[in-house]
Amino acid sequence: MTFSLELSEEQTDLRDWVHGFAEDVVRPAAAEWDEREETPWPILEEAAKIGLYGWEFMANAMMGDPTGLTMPVVIEELFWGDAGIGMAIMGSALAAAGIAASGTPEQVMEWVPQCYGDAAHVKLGAFAASEPDAGSDVSAIRTRAVYDEATDEWVLNGTKTWITNGGIADIHVVVAVVDPELKSRGHASFVIPPNTKGLSMGQKFSKLGIRASHTAEVILDDVRVPGSCLLGGKEKLDERLARVREGKKGKAQAAMQTFEATRPAVGAQAIGVARAAYEYSLEYAKERVQFGRPIIKNQAIAFMLADMATEIDAARMLVWRAAWLGKQRKFRNAEGSMAKLKAGRVAVWVTERAIQILGGYGYVKDYPVERWHRDSKIYDIFEGTEQIQQLVISRAISGMRIE
Repeated sequence: MTFSLELSEEQTDLRDWVHGFAEDVVRPAAAEWDEREETPWPILEEAAKIGLYGWEFMANAMMGDPTGLTMPVVIEELFWGDAGIGMAIMGSALAAAGIAASGTPEQVMEWVPQCYGDAAHVKLGAFAASEPDAGSDVSAIRTRAVYDEATDEWVLNGTKTWITNGGIADIHVVVAVVDPELKSRGHASFVIPPNTKGLSMGQKFSKLGIRASHTAEVILDDVRVPGSCLLGGKEKLDERLARVREGKKGKAQAAMQTFEATRPAVGAQAIGVARAAYEYSLEYAKERVQFGRPIIKNQAIAFMLADMATEIDAARMLVWRAAWLGKQRKFRNAEGSMAKLKAGRVAVWVTERAIQILGGYGYVKDYPVERWHRDSKIYDIFEGTEQIQQLVISRAISGMRIE
């Protein structure tokens, strides 16, 4: 398939539909849920009613798209509405991606729908990889999974942190160590079904931004799950571990597979935030009069806006390219990491410039640009910090082990 920047009529209609929901439902509620720091259940329910929140939407409109572009287009519009609410709506997709990355077709069909529920009963999914001492360094994960052959169960113990929907999700996908000697190659992913004993929520975090998205610790204390909850199955796990022990190179596992699949989506989120701030500051500059004329007629302001528009478009092109390459399985030089690195930087810079254009009004909560700036910073941090993206890219372009 040839890469094209031209969206289909179906993709354009879907973009406009999501934009309408973001404009009419998400954006008017953004400040309230940011202040409350709570999961916006009424908005999740509204999204489920119209088919925007659900595994069918993810499967048909996004994962079923051969171009890969539907995903970033939809996400950009949703996060243009609000990043916190957008994350609440899209957070379950990370768990679904974790299941899809490691699970068998049967496991995907069983567990992915349970990450979403339906319009009558909205559910949540959570992907749990990070730990107090293992954030960017996934090889430092300590959560352990031990197989109990007598009962055909896995027993998990450990603490996860910074988990979206952590502790309140119906389905938790947990990355754990099954062979400590193999470091990150000795990891596997497990589905923890609803109401499993031993899983509990630890500290809920009060954050700088994306405050409508629930983030918390997840405690696993002798959590027992059936052998069928090991994503991919034990036979494939044993085969993979044996190959690694023999020194044969295998593909990245568990957390890294999931992050590889989702980095273009995270970049699209950042673009949505940046675009919201750019559009708002553009309109403000046209209307704000100082010294007898709109401030956009001052070259200093106009050039800032010109740079903002250019940087957003450049980041979007990288995200679209990465989304397309990922769909075609043609990543060559860490294009997903490039897209996330650029988009995260652009979001932080554009939202800071938007505050500068609004001046004092940009610094107060009466105007939304301060919230967009707070939201933007996460895109330099989660799913691999800015520096981790640079490390991944430098290794890809050099072919060397950069430390």
